[in-house]
Amino acid sequence: MAIFTHVSVGTNDLNKARDFYDEVLSKLNLKRIADLDDNGSIWGEAAPSFFVLKPANGAPASVGNGVTVSFEAPNRASIDAFHKAALAAGGVCEGAPGPRGWAPHAYAAYARDLDGNKLAAYCFRPV
Repeated sequence: MAIFTHVSVGTNDLNKARDFYDEVLSKLNLKRIADLDDNGSIWGEAAPSFFVLKPANGAPASVGNGVTVSFEAPNRASIDAFHKAALAAGGVCEGAPGPRGWAPHAYAAYARDLDGNKLAAYCFRPV
């Protein structure tokens, strides 16, 4: 059983966020599966799993200090592509692709999106 039904992050510029996530998440085999009019979009595979939304209360979106949204990657090459795409799309590096010593075979990369949300992609396969 999955722990979460989905994860959401906020945005202050939905069109830029859509472009960013279309490019970056495609490297992890995720695609945009729905748009919620001018309020947000949803990415996933067969089911919705990642939402980017304008805050419902109308206040500006802000990031949570210490919050990271981490995506499962199919392999290490997709993590390298995810990180490269994030930086090319205007994101900021928060950790270059490479091994992470806290778990066997952990390989990851970190970046911030255009709104400052911290993202990661992880793979736990040896290659």
